[in-house]
Amino acid sequence: MKVSIITITYNSAKTLQRALESVQSQNYPDIEHVIVDGASTDGTREIIESYAASNSKVRWVSEKDDGIYNALNKGIKIATGDVIGFLHSDDILYSADSIGHIVDGFESSNADVIYGDLQYCRGNKVVRYWKSNPFRPSWLKYGWMPPHPTMYVRKEVYAQTGEYDEWFRISSDYDMILRIFKSGFSTHYIPEVLVSMEIGGASNRDTKARLSKTQEDYIVLKKNHVGAGYLTVLCKQLRKIRQFLRKD
Repeated sequence: MKVSIITITYNSAKTLQRALESVQSQNYPDIEHVIVDGASTDGTREIIESYAASNSKVRWVSEKDDGIYNALNKGIKIATGDVIGFLHSDDILYSADSIGHIVDGFESSNADVIYGDLQYCRGNKVVRYWKSNPFRPSWLKYGWMPPHPTMYVRKEVYAQTGEYDEWFRISSDYDMILRIFKSGFSTHYIPEVLVSMEIGGASNRDTKARLSKTQEDYIVLKKNHVGAGYLTVLCKQLRKIRQFLRKD
């Protein structure tokens, strides 16, 4: 099984090397790394060029894009793997066996979608632990979703669901999750941390970003005919409280 990992980046020279090394250190051999750079000017391109020179399974492009989801869609079009996952430029795969465990999950379950747990860090300190669980369709209306950075999806799923909706600036990943999980694709949960993520992403940067995220989540729910509008959005936000309290 060939795995495509897509990394989108823009002026992330400070963090990108660590993300690339976490992919390069994987014990699973058949990994294609697709890197979509938004025409960086801070040395990011040079890091990618050096990485690609030493790894024949790297495919990359550096050009202006129209935001995060436009870049993700570019990556999906470039990817040639049987399954596709995303690793952002300030995230790392949790262990050298993360991709191997994901492939084992696909092979043992024959699922269309695999996901696991996610930890948020500030430096070397874990500040939030997203413990997921096996999927139940009824949970969508209560704001349940798996951690998007841990999701690995068979390429044909994207062929059926279509691209990430580029109208959204923050919540298109939530939109994609609802489109996939309400459509009856088979899923499999791996009860372990697969990705370590630096806290402070686009949806949590400041109060304005959080308000925009709330508004977009509401539109996503209405678009997909899931839940009860802002009540479901509230449930989704309340789920995060437990993640900050967990210590494992």
